[in-house]
Amino acid sequence: MKSIIVTGASSGIGQAVAERFLDAGWTVGLLARRADRLMAMAAGRPQAIALPCDVTSEEEVTATFLDFVAHKGRLDVLFNNAGIFTPPGMIDEISLADWTAAVAVNQTGMFLCARAAFGLMRRQAPMGGRIINNGSVSAQVPREGAVTYTMTKHAVTGLTKQLALDGRAFDIACGQIDIGNARTEMVDAMIEREAAAGRPVPHTMDVGLVTDVVLRMAELPPEANVLFQTIMATKMPLVGRG
Repeated sequence: MKSIIVTGASSGIGQAVAERFLDAGWTVGLLARRADRLMAMAAGRPQAIALPCDVTSEEEVTATFLDFVAHKGRLDVLFNNAGIFTPPGMIDEISLADWTAAVAVNQTGMFLCARAAFGLMRRQAPMGGRIINNGSVSAQVPREGAVTYTMTKHAVTGLTKQLALDGRAFDIACGQIDIGNARTEMVDAMIEREAAAGRPVPHTMDVGLVTDVVLRMAELPPEANVLFQTIMATKMPLVGRG
């Protein structure tokens, strides 16, 4: 039975992906801050392991990944997904606190989880594994008033490229999925903001389509990798949106 840790597993895309992998028979480490949500997801599922953890804490991330491997024996895949969207606005309206919060989760958190997974994968036997970063289409082009999200998600692309390069010697593949307007709590909140502002409601797609793609990326044989993949609502204005 293969194993995966999904960060940000208590809601949104992370929860949907975790559920999809559980249904596919994987052992799934459910990593997020909300222990109650994780315990509810894991109830009655012996292959689900609740991993309460703050991805911005070096100590918690290191200990949590080690605990998972001690229980499972190895880590095959990390879905590096945890992220936040801070209040929107023009850059001169953004507080340092919101900027710092975005960097802490979207950059430092992804770095810490990737570092922990990479270290385990290069030292386990057999060596190797796969890291899938959630970049978002904001890693490609911006959305109005989203400077913290745009900047931090652009950094994820650099992380993906670096890990894809450095992982070659250790049979560690790294790829990135850029998701556009999958229907989650975060997208629902965005729709409410747009509607309240009198702007057109964004086009969306079912989040289940995303989970199918992540599972396919994870199930690729070691000699193959999807470096970058974009899945989005067909009519969302990604091209020319910036």
